Amino acid sequence: MASVENIWDQIPQLTNPILIAAFSGWNDAGSAATWAVRHLTEKTGGEKFTSLDAEPYYDFSSERPSVRLNDDSRYLVWPENDFFVSEAHSLIFLNGTEPQLKWKTFSDEIMAVAKEMDVSMIITLGSLLAEVPHSRPVLIHGVSEDAEINEKFDLQRSGYEGPTGIVGVLNQFASEIGIPNISLWASVPNYVAGAESPKAALALVDKLGEIIPFAVQTTDLQIAAAAYERQINEIVDGDVETSSYVDALENSFDAGNYEQTDPTDFVEEVEKFLREQE
Repeated sequence: MASVENIWDQIPQLTNPILIAAFSGWNDAGSAATWAVRHLTEKTGGEKFTSLDAEPYYDFSSERPSVRLNDDSRYLVWPENDFFVSEAHSLIFLNGTEPQLKWKTFSDEIMAVAKEMDVSMIITLGSLLAEVPHSRPVLIHGVSEDAEINEKFDLQRSGYEGPTGIVGVLNQFASEIGIPNISLWASVPNYVAGAESPKAALALVDKLGEIIPFAVQTTDLQIAAAAYERQINEIVDGDVETSSYVDALENSFDAGNYEQTDPTDFVEEVEKFLREQE
């Protein structure tokens, strides 16, 4: 197993900490999941305490490192999988990059950190492209294999079978070693696939606030979400075909075809999205 790099002299002592994780890649449409974790890390005063070495897990000819400038010097930024801890809130955050190699070892390393920190729950975040309008509330769906958790938080057990991403793998690993876990997914409009979605990130943060008793300031996300919606409105209004498509999505949403209290259709969207990655 590759080593985890500890940069603190000792492991932070937390009470029943919850690990919240997101990974850039195909399970991060609109960068909503990783944006949500970055926001929570910042607003809860999270400090980096450990990271995973990138070398074993990436094909650097496809997941390339970046060159950055710092005054007169240059440095490299490799794919990151960093853990942060908010001692005041007893939260641990993992903001990572979906690996290309050695997924079992990668997941084992994350579970090793979770066990060392005596994590009481793991919550993974994801976002996917779906046929939803940008002008309506973001649909969030949560799943868990734990019946008690599902009843408590109005979630459901997934019946999905098929190819999965690192989010699905980590939740399965957590279940196998007895760590309760939840996966939350946000929908991002498929017609703005290339745009980052602060609106979906905000929805994920808000949903987490229903599950975990903590409060964080979200004013900057709210402002970014409002600007995002205005910008998409301008783009849509300038294209007759897209405008007609969005009108149809809005009519369908307003007619109740996206009931958030009945997540079956959204689960089907998630499953369709996962299968299409095969």
